[in-house]
Amino acid sequence: MTHQRATENSGIVIKSDERREMLVDKLADHVLAAGLSASSLRPLAKAAGISDRMLLYYFKDKAEVIAAVLERIAARLVTMLDQHRSPSPLPVEVLRGQLLAILFDDTLWPYMRIWLEVASLSARGDPEYRTIGAQIGRGFFAWGMMQIDGPTPEARAIDAARLMVAVEGALVLKSLGLHDIAEAAFGAS
Repeated sequence: MTHQRATENSGIVIKSDERREMLVDKLADHVLAAGLSASSLRPLAKAAGISDRMLLYYFKDKAEVIAAVLERIAARLVTMLDQHRSPSPLPVEVLRGQLLAILFDDTLWPYMRIWLEVASLSARGDPEYRTIGAQIGRGFFAWGMMQIDGPTPEARAIDAARLMVAVEGALVLKSLGLHDIAEAAFGAS
């Protein structure tokens, strides 16, 4: 059974599940703008326009909030990437060059910055971020594999793995202000 609750000030009745989805969108916007370092419960609740107590009405704990937010951010990114998707699979070299241009675009950089934060937190030993990062990373690996033209599934998997390593390296270089090196490696001008 879905609960119903009146929204603050509007008097409109919205089901809890729908309200939760609206909150996740607001929270994703906040995290994209402010980063994961600004993701304690109070700033998240403030960004959503509710109290931290009310935020925990919709989520069992902060870990569940962050997992939902990162899942939404990843889904948005996949939607954005799909807008640039070729109608047919491409050779890995062509796809790699296209991805560099797309991922280095200022519109997508907030998404890449969050991805780098997830990787950093995972590298520091945070098991929740490692689990979330692995799930998102495997999703992007599968997305890449579907975009690559190759003779066999095994060959596409190898190319997708190489593509992911190259893209991740390029993102780290850009974050360090070395985008020119990444562009040279990808053959961009």
